[in-house]
Amino acid sequence: MSPLTRSSTVDLIALELRQAIFTGGLPVGSPVREVEISTQLGVSRAPFREAAQRLVQEGLLTAFPGRGLRVTRITGDAIDDVYDARLAVEARAVQAIAELRNSEVTGALRGSYEAFAQVTERGDDAFAIGDADLAFHQLLVDFSGSYRLSRMMSTLVIETRIASLSADEGFAVRLSVSPTYEALLTGLELGNTQTAISALEVQFRDAIARLRGENDFPTMETELDASQHEFSPIDPVS
Repeated sequence: MSPLTRSSTVDLIALELRQAIFTGGLPVGSPVREVEISTQLGVSRAPFREAAQRLVQEGLLTAFPGRGLRVTRITGDAIDDVYDARLAVEARAVQAIAELRNSEVTGALRGSYEAFAQVTERGDDAFAIGDADLAFHQLLVDFSGSYRLSRMMSTLVIETRIASLSADEGFAVRLSVSPTYEALLTGLELGNTQTAISALEVQFRDAIARLRGENDFPTMETELDASQHEFSPIDPVS
């Protein structure tokens, strides 16, 4: 039998911080108040600092000497860099899936896409649309069978969300599903790697242009709650 893996206190703190950043609970550019947040979480400052440093290494928090930590803001050329990294990771996943030609895998991806399309069609919750979109792309990479690609993608998913939260007009999502998703899925189902990767390239170019305010796709904007995010106590483990 394989030994059970237990999350450490540092793991749990890092998870809470990532989730707060992803949901906008810790707004982009905002300071990370070590004493306040560690008290809310019910943990000491040493594991909190270690967890925060993990997020600095992941690029989700930025350290300012003498001024502490702030949630990273992703704008300008950094947006392009995020999508360049995503293309490298997701194109490799596409190659692996296309070579596999597994109908269960492509069926699961199509199911995720349809869930995304349904949420978009309702058009009543920008965060739900964004979550469904990113869930599709994470699933795509997870099906590559590579733990390391999945791990890299999980950070890129949060960085993509940060880029959306960093936009001047606030958090916004496209109100129509790009036809590139259907092209991507068709390419995967036919085992046509180039068709699928080309669809990703177009999709990402459109996303970058939207985040830069350079295209006119209809979008839905969401006002973020400006009140301070409250963390719930975690159950520390040794």
